[in-house]
Formats: sequence, structure tokens, C-alpha cells
Amino acid sequence: MLGVVTRDLGWGAPLVVALIGLYTTIPLLLFVKWRGWPFYPGAAFRLLVVRAVLYSQLVLPFAAAAAVVGMLIGVPFGHSLLFGRLAAGAIVGTAALVLLAGYFGSRRLVVREVDASVPGLPAAFDGVRIAQISDLHVGPQTSRRFLARVAAAVTQAAPDVIAVTGDVVDDRAEDVPWYAAAFATLDAPLGVYIIPGNHDIYAGWDAVAHSLRQRTTATILVNDARVVERRGARLAIVGTGDPAAGPRAAGIPNDGAAPDVDRALAGVPAGTTTVAFAHNPALWPGLATRGVSLTLSGHTHWGQFALPRLGWSLASPFLEHAMGGHREGDALLYINPGTGYWGIPFRLGAFPEITIVRLRQAHEAALSIGAPKLAA
Repeated sequence: MLGVVTRDLGWGAPLVVALIGLYTTIPLLLFVKWRGWPFYPGAAFRLLVVRAVLYSQLVLPFAAAAAVVGMLIGVPFGHSLLFGRLAAGAIVGTAALVLLAGYFGSRRLVVREVDASVPGLPAAFDGVRIAQISDLHVGPQTSRRFLARVAAAVTQAAPDVIAVTGDVVDDRAEDVPWYAAAFATLDAPLGVYIIPGNHDIYAGWDAVAHSLRQRTTATILVNDARVVERRGARLAIVGTGDPAAGPRAAGIPNDGAAPDVDRALAGVPAGTTTVAFAHNPALWPGLATRGVSLTLSGHTHWGQFALPRLGWSLASPFLEHAMGGHREGDALLYINPGTGYWGIPFRLGAFPEITIVRLRQAHEAALSIGAPKLAA
């Protein structure tokens, strides 16, 4: 259809459209046929091929549909082709502006402070700060400068705990060195913790975890707990597996990476205040009913497009807990919108975030969520 509306424009316009269509469709067909890339896609391939495919598959179908609608509208006026061109051009122009704004949005790193009021929190842990980063999706195509900004902002916050709540890598275990190059030196008095996300599962969690252990000093928590002490008091930190370690990941080595809340909490002493890291917020109800005071999640990206004032994101129609803070009785959940991005560099209203969660003693559970501030 786009070939039709671009005919007679000169400069071989229909041929150009056809070549673009082939360039961005053939790799997609091969990806589906091979069920992934049979080779490690480097930075150039991801930027020039994968990203081109994603952009085109987002824009071209809408442009083609607009061309059809425009041609139909133009029939009564005797200018079907002109109306089709105008409609397709309007869609392409609008999409270009939106995607450009989203690109700059993906570089707009923010820091958000969240106060979590936790009943029963020992006085020794009142004021403890957890820095959460999530959904980095690091690969060779990821901006080194951006990752350095994230690491610097986390270090500057001087948190007591650092939580990396899943989707560390983009899609391949070979991406781990790129993550380690930026974040291996992160340190915190009460520990740095990493849990798996769905993309880490698809990449092969066994290989990802092995590489992380080789290249970082972080504690890998998968259905496990660590009890930290401060001035004689104790706090339990729990990390879960991820639901992606199921049928979709069949045949990929992910031993023990499926979520097991009972196993994760088995090592928590009775009566100990517990903070859990669970990539997928769908795990929160199970954690909440077992007495976990605070759960930090990611996964949803807030759809990478959100209207925070309205509490709505592109993920909201599909998920019960899609963004922001939630409370159920004495249990709290905060969903980080992600610190990186997936697919194309696009974020509007759901900017890449480092969340600084401060634990507070209280009689009643509550979340006080501050406005995001640009990272230095």
C-alpha cells in the first residue's frame, strides 16, 4: 500500500519503500524461523538491524492503514491518492516526533525517594535506605555514558542496601560483561543483591548467574534469604525466582529459577521484618499473605509510556499491579518503572528511575512517594 501511495513521486520512491520493507522484514522472519539469533548480536547488529526492525514494525503498519483510510476518504473528492499520501505522511511525521521525544526520555535519568512505613520495624533499621535499580537490559548497544550515570547516582546516594531487581541483561548471557563493566564496583554496608527477571531467564539464568558471580561481588538471591544485623536487631532480605522459568523457557538451563515463595521464606526467623525483591509484581500477593512487609518489583516498565498523575500506563490494562505503590493490610509494594529500556530507547512519563526507599518505623503501613528528580 505504501508503494502505491508513493508512486509517481520520483526518485524511485516505491523502490525505496520496497527495499526498506525487505530490510526490516527479512531479519524478523529469520528471527522467528531460528527462534532467536544463532550468533551473538553485537552492538552494530542490534543498532542497525534489530532496532531498525523494531522501529519499522511499529510505524509502517500504522502508516499503511492510514494510507488506506486516506484513500477511501479521498474517493468522493476525486483525490484518493493525494489523501492517502497526506494521511500516511501525517502518521509517519507524528510517529517520528513521538519516537524522538521518547528517545530523549530514555536518557532522562531520575531519582525518586520513597518512604516505606513498616509496622514492627526494629528501631535499628529506622532510616535504612535501599537503592533499587531494575530492568537495565544491558547489552553491547547500551550507552556506556548512561550506565556510568546510573552507577554514579547510586554511589552518590550512599544507600545501606542496593537491589537490582531483575532483567539485568538484554537477552543473552554474553551481555553480563557489559553489566559488570558498569556496576561490578557497587557496594553497600548491608549488601548488593541481584535477582533474576524474565529476560535473564530467557538468556539462560544458569549461565547469567555464573557470569555474575565471576564478575561481581553481589549476592545472587533466588528463592533465598539473607538476615542482616544492625545494632543487635535483624532484618530479612528475600529474593524470589521469576515466573518466566516455565514453558516458554523450556530447554533453557534455569535450574531452580522458578518462583518458590515457601522456599524463599524458609530461612527467615519467625517474627523478623522482611523485605522482598521480586521482579514480577504478580508475586506480591503470595509474599504479602506470608507476612512480607515490603516488596520491591520491576518488570512492567510502566509500559514505557505513562500518565503518572492519572495512575495509568500502557501496562495498566494488562496487569493488576502495573505501576507505583500499593498497599494490602500491612504489606507494601513499590514497582520501579525500570532504569533502562527494552526494545527501542523510548520512555515518556515513565522515565528511567533509581528508587531510594527509606524504611520507617510506624504503627500503620504506608508509602509516601516523592516526585522524581533529575539525577546529577
